Amino acid sequence: MGRRVGSEKIVREDGYLYYVGKDGYVWAAPMRHNKRGKKKRVGKEKIKKRKGYMYYVGSDGYVYETKMKNAKV
Repeated sequence: MGRRVGSEKIVREDGYLYYVGKDGYVWAAPMRHNKRGKKKRVGKEKIKKRKGYMYYVGSDGYVYETKMKNAKV
C-alpha cells in the first residue's frame, strides 16, 4: 500500500471509476454499463503530483501515492 497524501474522503457511487486527473483533482468517470452517468469532478482538494509516482483513490476513500516500479526519475 502507498502513502496517504489526501485529507479529503471521497464518497464513492456505484457505476463510476475514480482516478486522479492531470489537473490534480479526483474525477469520476462512468463505467461502460452506466449509460446515464457523466464524467464529473468530485472533491475540492487538489493533489500535488510528483514525477515517478502513481496516484489512486483507495478503498477507504482517501488519495494515495505509490512509487512506480520502473520510473525514471
